[in-house]
Amino acid sequence: MSDNIMFTPRIEKVTVHMNVGESGKKLNNAEMIMEKITGQKPVRTVAKRTLPGFGIKKGESIGCKVTLRGDAADNFLKTALGIIENSIDASRFDDNGNFAFGIEEHTDFPGMEYDPEIGIYGMDVIVSVERPGYRIKRRKIQQQKIPSGHKLTKDDSIAYVSKNYGVEVR
Repeated sequence: MSDNIMFTPRIEKVTVHMNVGESGKKLNNAEMIMEKITGQKPVRTVAKRTLPGFGIKKGESIGCKVTLRGDAADNFLKTALGIIENSIDASRFDDNGNFAFGIEEHTDFPGMEYDPEIGIYGMDVIVSVERPGYRIKRRKIQQQKIPSGHKLTKDDSIAYVSKNYGVEVR
């Protein structure tokens, strides 16, 4: 690993997603829990197509998500990794260095208690890892591809997460 700061990976964003499968009281409860855990107001996600077997109609709100960046993302990630006992399977990392994991119960977070009226909700945590300079693929003017020597790999991301967050990758 180089000492060049342009090669040092960083957490670009953390997306926390809860899918309840239906709108109404369950979705409102999920939004309330998400806001309490992350400190941000969640955005609703909608069904892309109708699934009659599950009673889901296209365009119906069926879940919610929050995107965290900066210090909020870092603090949430430390808490979430502590809940899963700082251990992630290597198959959770993709070829671009991003990774995802699930949390089975929202009650595992500090300050969250079980309420029979609400129930138990799980969530997905998706972490985008990138190097400085990745903006060139998103900008509008003079958009370019990331050079192959600058692309983040699965191994680079695993080394970064292990070193900075104390995560054991199996």
